[in-house]
Amino acid sequence: MEQVVTIDKLTKQFGDFTAVNGISLSVGRGEIFGFLGPNGAGKSTTIKMLCGILMPTLGSGTVNGFDIISEQDRIKQTIGYMSQRFSLYDDLTVRENLEFFGSIYGLANRALRKRISAVLEMAGLEKRGNEMVHDLPGGIKQRLALGSAIIHDPPVLFLDEPTSGVDPIMRRNFWDIIYRFSEEGKTIFVTTHYMDEAEHCDRIALIIGGKIIALDSPSGLKAALPYEVYSLGVDDFLRVFEHVAPLDFISEAAIFGSDIHILCEKGLPLKTRIKPVLENLGISSFRLTRVMPALEDVFVMRAREYGL
Repeated sequence: MEQVVTIDKLTKQFGDFTAVNGISLSVGRGEIFGFLGPNGAGKSTTIKMLCGILMPTLGSGTVNGFDIISEQDRIKQTIGYMSQRFSLYDDLTVRENLEFFGSIYGLANRALRKRISAVLEMAGLEKRGNEMVHDLPGGIKQRLALGSAIIHDPPVLFLDEPTSGVDPIMRRNFWDIIYRFSEEGKTIFVTTHYMDEAEHCDRIALIIGGKIIALDSPSGLKAALPYEVYSLGVDDFLRVFEHVAPLDFISEAAIFGSDIHILCEKGLPLKTRIKPVLENLGISSFRLTRVMPALEDVFVMRAREYGL
């Protein structure tokens, strides 16, 4: 697979603070690559270095064959970038925003009109071109922001927390658009802190404290987890969780809805070990089922190993 984005020991420091700490990776053409991590993990800082917005402190990288240090202007002309913050102009219409961003990338006349029509269709905004942006719902604004980022039809998209604050239906619609881009051969680099959203990526880098602590496909990350995962269904699960989580034979416990996910060593007779604990709490009826690990299980476990 042709490598479109490459990073080698990329580092960014702000004074004494290291936001990104020597990360290395590569992303292929048509791949949906995700950065999964909490706020402050270094996701956005990495994106900004790759987009030519921030200068790295150390390390190297390329985007579309252009150097992220010496060819930042050329990178900016060949990528689409959607930032965390809403970057459109509220006092302009949908169409006027697209005209403005298209002109920044050198589009004009027939070429610009053609791209605006394509973007409006892609975003489902054909009938809203003359509406003021400040009147649009949040999910529609997000789609317009994506449309502005791809108005010049770039081969690589950097999407920084693109669905933050958007309802689940809008998020699903947004990802349907991203899938279409990938099928067209575009490379998508997306940051997120939503576990279910990360499942849509071809590969994911788990990042904490500016370091990549794991990198693989979602299924690969789960398969590499050296534990078995069980779901414990029980009444008064919050009280039970407080007693179960500290047990020495449980490696990790987390609340999933109204159940408790328990990670333990492979081969451990968990039901036998946990039953007397529950009986001491006055609980005789419970459900214990082995389940496939979720990305959240992986992330929590890896974060604990990292010391969080």
